[in-house]
Amino acid sequence: MIRSIIESELFLVTLTIGMFILSGALFRKTKLMLLHPVLLTAVAVIVFLSFADIEYVHYKESVKILDFALGLSVVALGYLMYEQVERLKSAALPVLCATIAGCVVGIAFVVGIAAMFGVERDIITSIAPKSVTVPIAIAISEPRGGIVAVTSVVVFCTGILGSICGAKLLSVSGVNDPMARGFALGAASHGIGTARAIELGAVEGAMSGLAMALTGFGTALLLPIVEKYLY
Repeated sequence: MIRSIIESELFLVTLTIGMFILSGALFRKTKLMLLHPVLLTAVAVIVFLSFADIEYVHYKESVKILDFALGLSVVALGYLMYEQVERLKSAALPVLCATIAGCVVGIAFVVGIAAMFGVERDIITSIAPKSVTVPIAIAISEPRGGIVAVTSVVVFCTGILGSICGAKLLSVSGVNDPMARGFALGAASHGIGTARAIELGAVEGAMSGLAMALTGFGTALLLPIVEKYLY
């Protein structure tokens, strides 16, 4: 009876949402980096699945409604951008330049350092698209010989780090313009950074969503070129 309950879709969805809510409350109270709600929820769910001996495949199938909701949330970013469409039009050239610069620097930085330390090519390929959202990062790295698990973890960690430290680093650096702050968060830390940008304001959220999309597209185009010259 208990086994059937903990394996049910309702229980697993409730567990995931509940852990995220509790983790969010704990993070807001403590402000500790290791207690970021996304990170803490992921760890808690992994521990639970391990102790309960529940296969990940079963868990993924049970919480597919959350995947559907995630898709809706991404679509909702379009409304934020629509509200800021005049601002976006006026900043078309800076946005284009920032996208190209961000993609090149983001790829070159991680690939260059990894190659300098003699990291194997498959690992370099796996971590190169670290600043784009997981589905795009996997689509970029896997066909080129990357390891999906490594790509997923690196992208996840990049998003968490950007969400926690990004806004503070921008403030310390004197970057106070809402459009610049939002774009930087989205370009560097994809979806998780965009969630943080939305908390900062509507302009930041719109620019972050735009940056997330453009960075994914730009990285897919520029990665082969940057790789060619770095290793």
